Amino acid sequence: MGHYADVAADLRDPTRALRRAIPDTWAGFGQLHQHAVADGALPTRLKETIALTIAVVKQCDGCISYHARAAAKAGATHAEVAEALGVALLMDGGTASVYGPRAFDAFCEFAGPAPEES
Repeated sequence: MGHYADVAADLRDPTRALRRAIPDTWAGFGQLHQHAVADGALPTRLKETIALTIAVVKQCDGCISYHARAAAKAGATHAEVAEALGVALLMDGGTASVYGPRAFDAFCEFAGPAPEES
């Protein structure tokens, strides 16, 4: 596994334990998540890319891992993710210059390497 897959795997057991401790609350969060990222006026790939940029600003490696994987699975492109991370850099500055590259690395881990520029 790659680093960000390992981050998600490391959170699996503690997440299950908390979900068992607060099942109704966790179910509500799960429903919110499902509806928030569902296709609508914005497609899922864009919503997951937005979530990834928010994860950068929030400095959350677990969130970066989850949303990078989801953005890749939903079909976000390297260019879309890179440009969105540029907006995170604009809005958050210095810390986004650390977490933005982490997020792009995580996305590339799940989506495969970025195509070569011509």
